[in-house]
Amino acid sequence: MVLSRRFFPYFVTQCLGALNDNVYKNVLLLFVTYSQVESLPIGVNLFVNLAAGLFILPFFLFSAHAGIIADNMDKALLIKRLKLLEVIIMLCAAVAILTQSYLLMLLLLFLTGVQSAYFGPVKYSLLPQVLKDKELVKGNAWVEMGTFISILTGTITAGFIVASDSPKFFAAMSVCFLALSGYLSSLLIPAIPLNREPNKLRFAPFSGTINSIRKVQRTPSIWIAVLAISWFWFLGATYLTQFPNFAKIHLHSGATVVSLLLALFSIGIAVGSFTCERFSFKQVELGLLPFGLLGLALFGVDLYWAIPGGAWEQEQVYTALSFLYESKHYRLMFDLFMVGVSGGVFIVPLYAFIQARTKEGECAQAIAANNILNALFMVVSALVSMIILGILNWTIIELFLLLAITNFAVGLFLYIRQPELGMRFIAYLHSRIFHPVTVIDRDLIPRTEGALLIGSSSTPKELFLLQHLSIRQIRIMVKGALRQDWWSGLLRWSGKTVEFTFSQNMGVDVHHCEEREEMLSQIELALSDNELVYLSKEDYLLLSDALSVRLAAFPKCNISINSSEASKPEAGGQRADTSLIVTLV
Repeated sequence: MVLSRRFFPYFVTQCLGALNDNVYKNVLLLFVTYSQVESLPIGVNLFVNLAAGLFILPFFLFSAHAGIIADNMDKALLIKRLKLLEVIIMLCAAVAILTQSYLLMLLLLFLTGVQSAYFGPVKYSLLPQVLKDKELVKGNAWVEMGTFISILTGTITAGFIVASDSPKFFAAMSVCFLALSGYLSSLLIPAIPLNREPNKLRFAPFSGTINSIRKVQRTPSIWIAVLAISWFWFLGATYLTQFPNFAKIHLHSGATVVSLLLALFSIGIAVGSFTCERFSFKQVELGLLPFGLLGLALFGVDLYWAIPGGAWEQEQVYTALSFLYESKHYRLMFDLFMVGVSGGVFIVPLYAFIQARTKEGECAQAIAANNILNALFMVVSALVSMIILGILNWTIIELFLLLAITNFAVGLFLYIRQPELGMRFIAYLHSRIFHPVTVIDRDLIPRTEGALLIGSSSTPKELFLLQHLSIRQIRIMVKGALRQDWWSGLLRWSGKTVEFTFSQNMGVDVHHCEEREEMLSQIELALSDNELVYLSKEDYLLLSDALSVRLAAFPKCNISINSSEASKPEAGGQRADTSLIVTLV
């Protein structure tokens, strides 16, 4: 998959884009920081904060419009046009760098933010169109790895450029070379034509942003995923912003240690992304989220206690090498690395979930809403840090401790608001530790449209195992009440199991009773709303005459369960391996 033409040119293109953004932004900030104040039209502090604001502002203004465009045209063509725009912007940036025109460089940073805002939705919404379902997590893992390694590389490269003998020349050449390379790689991305008529486009930055968010809120599961991703960006932005002062005040270290901390965090996210891919077993797996959240909390808390104590020598300032030389720093480095790993495990399934769960033609708009919320949470993170550090006079390590503890509250919020997350976690533990489950021909189940699943499973435990069939929730319709046991409680907790109690009167014909009509109506409504509906074979036969007429247009899949007793020598016992087999009816 990675080296295939459907993925590799896109991957290189997005990595070069992230790299170039960070090279240009950091070169500009370093030039300003180390220039003579008299050469700037405004103060250094104002310029730096204005630059940060101008880069993030386009995500609020243009993301909604970007999502609509990405959902209504060939995504490969859109990427090519955006990369060509990047080349033009960077050619102008090269002139501004060489002439040291800071206001022009500031304007071009805003345009770079605009280009990034339009690239974001197409960057993620392209994946479900070119990758198979079983490749989606792996694709997202590579994208997250590429993004954070590019951010790290861009930040470090900018430092080397500014420290060189000819910083203006190397900066101008670098941004032009990276932009041109990104455009050339985009030309190799295969066309992805629309399979439907495009919708009319309307540019309305403010109302479009609100409408984009409201649209995502109509699907609670996607809205919760967007909030969870935004929380990660809140955390990440806080850590990255505070690293320089954290290293200076609490670690008595210089700029090279700041780069080391950034490297540990970024590489950790890359490792976490691939850890997630490995333990997802080629499917979108929300069951991994608690591991990511728990890691963010526990390693974040331990980071507070890992700060070396004792008195500092007044003149001692650690470089990266001297910092690595002392073993008292290893626990802190490990904790920071594991915070990154946990972040990767947390964020990759959420992106894959949004891509898999959104309706066809709406994925880019969902990603656009996600980008808007991400930008908002990053701005809020800066405000919260200002209040805690500036007004309440907390220390940076106390801020980090507060963030770590807040992860527990975030987890509680997510799992109360969205019971599906808890169901997926229990299903993951059950299938990977206690009762291995394999799904055969999962791809036969429709990705987005409604379908009727028919099987012989009727016990609560077997019905629970149906969660493994799809990343989409399955509405289970059963005639009669389930037993009062653990598995039945889980099914009821999910909110997706409907029990119909038919009349027991001898004179009532079950083929013409009110309960039967109610069951038919709910099945029809669920399928029309593009849900997956499960019926036992017995219940299907009861309804088949009506279903064949009223729901003939919906696909039907047969679900069979095969269990085999496999010996487990190390435990000296038996363990049942279960296969869920999907066939078309």
